[in-house]
Order: sequence, then C-alpha cells, then structure tokens
Amino acid sequence: MTSPRVFFYVQHLLGIGHLKRAAAIARALVDAGAQVDFVLGGAPVSGIAPPDARVVQLPPAIASDAQFTNLLDEHGNKVDERWKVKRKQALLDAFEAAKPDIVLLEMYPFGRRQFRFELLPLLDLAAVPFPKPVVAVSVRDILVDKGRMDRAREAVDIVNAHVDQVLVHGDPNLTRLDLTFPLAADIAHKLSYTGFVVEKPVKADPLVDRDDGEVLVSAGGGAVGFPLLAAAIRAKKLTRHRHRRWRIVTGTNLPAAQRKELDKLAAGDPGIAIEGFRADFAQLLATCHLSISQGGYNTVMELIATRCPSVIVPFAEGGESEQTLRARMLAERQVLSMVDPEFLTAGTLAAAIDGARPPAELALNLDGARQSAAQLIDAWKQRR
Repeated sequence: MTSPRVFFYVQHLLGIGHLKRAAAIARALVDAGAQVDFVLGGAPVSGIAPPDARVVQLPPAIASDAQFTNLLDEHGNKVDERWKVKRKQALLDAFEAAKPDIVLLEMYPFGRRQFRFELLPLLDLAAVPFPKPVVAVSVRDILVDKGRMDRAREAVDIVNAHVDQVLVHGDPNLTRLDLTFPLAADIAHKLSYTGFVVEKPVKADPLVDRDDGEVLVSAGGGAVGFPLLAAAIRAKKLTRHRHRRWRIVTGTNLPAAQRKELDKLAAGDPGIAIEGFRADFAQLLATCHLSISQGGYNTVMELIATRCPSVIVPFAEGGESEQTLRARMLAERQVLSMVDPEFLTAGTLAAAIDGARPPAELALNLDGARQSAAQLIDAWKQRR
C-alpha cells in the first residue's frame, strides 16, 4: 500500500466546532493521499465530511444540556448499558473492518471521558496488530481545566501506555498546552504543535472596503447561542451601525422556539436578515464591516485569518473556560473586543460594538490541518 488508511474517531456532543475542526483535518489527510474512515459518534451533520472519506456513523449520542449532565441517544433517551455495549461493538467492528495504519482520536483522553467504555477497548484492540498502527490524539490548544488532578493523571497514563503522538492544534506564540493541562511536562516528548486548524482558509483581501459591509452576527452551531443573538438584535438600535444591514446566522442547532423568538425581536426592522446556515461563512467574514460572535475555536481562527474586526461573547456555561481564556488573550493583544457573558446586555454589547477597531497584527501559524496530516503520514512512514 502506498498510502495509509486512517481511522479517525470524532464525538461531538453539543456544538459542531470539534466536528468542523476534525473535518478540516480529514480533508487534509485525503488531499495528502490517505484513505480516511471518518467515524462519527454524534448526531449526523449533512455535508460536513470530506467527499472522498468513508463515513462510519455510530449510534448517535448527544448531550442533555450545556453541563453535559447525561448522554442521550438519537431518540432523546438516556443511554443505558445495553446501548453502550451495542455502540462499543459497532466501533470495534468498524476498526476490524478498516484495518487502519493510523488511529486518530479527537480529544480523548483529554476529554470525552464518558466514552471510555468504548475507547479503552479500542486502544487495547489497536495494540494487537503487527505492525501496530500509529495512534495519535487530536486536541485543541486550550483545555477545560476543572481542577481534577486525578483526571489529568489518568490522561497521562493513557497517553504513555497507548499513544504515539499528541497533535496540539495551536501555536506556542499564543499559548501552550501546559497553561490548561498541568501535567503536560509528563508527556512533552509526545506533544507536537501543528498550528491552528482553519476549516476553509480565506485570507484578508486588502482591496475589500469593509466600510460598505454588513454587521455579521453568529453563534456557531447555535445550540447555546440564543442569549447572544437576542442581545445583538436588541443592541442594533443602540449602536452607530443601526442603519447598516445586519445578518444573523443562527446555526442549524438553534431550537425552533428560540428561532421564533428571534423573528419576533427582529420584526419591523427590514435591516435585519435571519438565516440558519451559510456555507460561505468564511467569505462573509472576509467582507463584513464587523463580526459579533461566540468565541469558538473555528470562528476565532477565521476572524484572525480574515483580519475581521470583531466582538466576542464567549460561551462560559457549565464551567466551560476555553472560549473565555482564548478571547481574553486575544483581547489583550488588541486582536478583538470581548464582552464578558456574565454581563451581557443590549447596552454592554452596543458599547463594545461601537468601540470595536480593526485587529492588531498577530502572526500565528494557521496551517494546522495540512501540518497535522503531514505529521501523521510521516509517522506512518517511519513505522513502516
């Protein structure tokens, strides 16, 4: 075989940021000549997988709420042991059928502990073949630190026992993994910084006149975006941009009842357009006057790539700290403006909107998808 086969496991639970980042890496792997089994454990999302990847859909699991209190199946029922056994077997059968050269796990063991019932058996199974496949973990640069040193030690033990490489999708010029993972030094020999992963790279066009652009409001997948979207609609009439066109992109996971509420808030203002999804979102960022959004990894990287003036209201429910930490670091570098979600009102958001300025220069590696693919394929070649 002249190209490796990659078994890429991804489990998204609430938003689709993890899935979008994984899809960009899968696309880069395909472009580099790899055969990719894209193994999905969350609710199906149409059109997100690379066309040339083989999609393996496991019985879907979703989070019951923003605190990830319970796992629910595709019918909204709490998963039980019988469901777990069925799903574990489906995953192991898919691995056996693929006979991969590379196994890539998104987040685990640095997250997704709810799925260790299937991932620990998968890692054990991956240790059996000869030659053994390269085993790698794909993880973002900032983790959610909940102060559980026992869980950090568990992750280190799993990495040292089963994992060849930990691909950190970030740039040390902004932050390092040890900022949010206290035992990073224990696995330093396996860490590799790939640069940030940008789903669809769109560079800033110096010829674009943003003065004529719209105000673009977005909330990632939309599952937890309603407070920001509602505050933005209320803030419009309070800002100096009240006469511009405002485009609200809700995301496909915004509940229907909340969409109706947004429609009511925007009623009577022909300058507001509400849409569920835009395939050309990165291009909209490249041309809009101002972006107002949550601080998801993918959106922030696209903002940096397109040099888009922006206001960020990070998601911080359920102890989530990743978006807030990244937004604060970038706000300190004057790359964006930030509103603390605890103090989000139409007034505080309007003040931030009127105070937003073009972003300061920040040189970051945004080639993370291609570099991740290259590192995995190089590791496979060395293993051969």
